Amino acid sequence: MILVDKSTIQNIPFLHLVKEEYIDKQVPVCFFIHGFTSAKEHNLHYAYYLAEKGFRVILPDCLEHGERSTGKSEHQLGQVFWKIVLNTIHELSIMKSHFEEKGLLARNGVGVAGTSMGGIVTLGALTQYDWISSAVSLMGNPTYVKFAQAQLSQVESLGYELPFSEEEIENMLSELAHYDLSLQPEKLSGRPLMFWHGKRDKVVPFNLTHEFYQSILPYYESQEDNLLFIEDDKADHKVTREGVLKLVEWFEKHLSA
Repeated sequence: MILVDKSTIQNIPFLHLVKEEYIDKQVPVCFFIHGFTSAKEHNLHYAYYLAEKGFRVILPDCLEHGERSTGKSEHQLGQVFWKIVLNTIHELSIMKSHFEEKGLLARNGVGVAGTSMGGIVTLGALTQYDWISSAVSLMGNPTYVKFAQAQLSQVESLGYELPFSEEEIENMLSELAHYDLSLQPEKLSGRPLMFWHGKRDKVVPFNLTHEFYQSILPYYESQEDNLLFIEDDKADHKVTREGVLKLVEWFEKHLSA
């Protein structure tokens, strides 16, 4: 039987899924981060499949999402997109420490994954935390600086005035560089990393992510099995069933106690 528990850590609401027999055992844990304008409950199918395989799965609500929503419109949320991303990266450490203190973390058994914004969070977290054992990005993007610049250009091209001064933009890009995996790929240290991306994705550009994948191939020359890029020719910004199942397979293979 798979248990679903709703709880909170330091104002971070989350769902906790695990097999009943593993509730107080040290088993590999997977933190799964939802996408922009989504919420923790929307990814319960991923959590169910992972819990079925013996993982402890944690689904948090990101800042301004789900239970933490303050009623901002999608446009308003877009203006604090990167604040949400960086905040979620910091909160991963809080959640990891919580389960560590409870003695529920298996050694070398922490996985992080997410869809879209959650994939972006996942890739940035790899620059900060060497305790992440394995990761999966579904429609994510590691090139924080380039992607942020592209977002700003898109806003301007649509005729909107940017809600930031030039100095604020410079400061933001400078801060994002610290989390930009494309600027520090050596921090991967050969850790297992899987990408899934639809070639027709118009929200998070396929090309930027695929170019990054190609650029890190040399870092995995002696451990090719630790790196995988799955591209779906027909998919846009929605993960297919195959993508969901490949994520589960990946953690089965690369995340164990």
